[in-house]
Amino acid sequence: MSKIATVLTDKICFATLALGKNYRTLAKVLAKDIEKYAPQIPFVILTDKPDDFTDYSNVLAFKHHQQSIGCYHDKRFVIAKGLSLFNSCIFIDADMRILAPVQQTLECQPGITSHTVWTNILKHNKKEFEIKLLSRMADKLSLNLEEISFVHECLFIVTKDSGKEQEFLKQWDRIAPYFELNGFYRGEGHTIGLAAAKAGLMIKQDLMNSIPFFKDKLEINKIKKDQPTPNQILELLEIQKRYEYPSRKFVNKVISKINKTFTYMRCLLYWRMVTIKNFKFYYL
Repeated sequence: MSKIATVLTDKICFATLALGKNYRTLAKVLAKDIEKYAPQIPFVILTDKPDDFTDYSNVLAFKHHQQSIGCYHDKRFVIAKGLSLFNSCIFIDADMRILAPVQQTLECQPGITSHTVWTNILKHNKKEFEIKLLSRMADKLSLNLEEISFVHECLFIVTKDSGKEQEFLKQWDRIAPYFELNGFYRGEGHTIGLAAAKAGLMIKQDLMNSIPFFKDKLEINKIKKDQPTPNQILELLEIQKRYEYPSRKFVNKVISKINKTFTYMRCLLYWRMVTIKNFKFYYL
């Protein structure tokens, strides 16, 4: 097992995916948080409009066009870019916030560290459709599904581990199209677990206390459980909702729908053409 190492902040980056105006706006807010609370850590952003971030000195923005059908699996390109520049990459969803100073040094183990990990992927899935697809993929990869972890994908760290991280990304590239072509678009947390197991990349759970963060869905779940909610969190929920789901004119909604349909068809056609070369793996 690899030893835990203290990762100096000049060897690490935050990274996110920001496609479309709403998520670029959210990423700008997050960039200001990082500049305030972690000024020593660069922020890598893959986005459709890098020029939107020219005024943010802590941001390294790179051009990116959506490549996965549901967009979720494009996170792998963010991680790949981050690891091409730094030893560790902290993936963080664009709609999240940093609430307090981040530690000057972070304890990172080579491999994957996430604030939430289910050690048995089957316990996270109740839908028969999803379990069936996961079982088929585990068989294709010669893995025992009951030994695969689910990694919550909104905040996790990938640290280099003697090239295993590159094999992990390679396996993610291989697995993602299978799920998407079968209508399972939100499967990146499952795919991370499968790809890591195939690559021999260790997965560790950490509460991320060194990175004080806000994620709307996690806070909403707490509210549903009748847990006390500070006014600051309620205000952040309102701000996040306003940026992510702004009111739009009817014509803008129509244009957005057309663009999403076009992107869906483009990505679907592309992956059909690519995967046909490996017919047995993807279609049998």
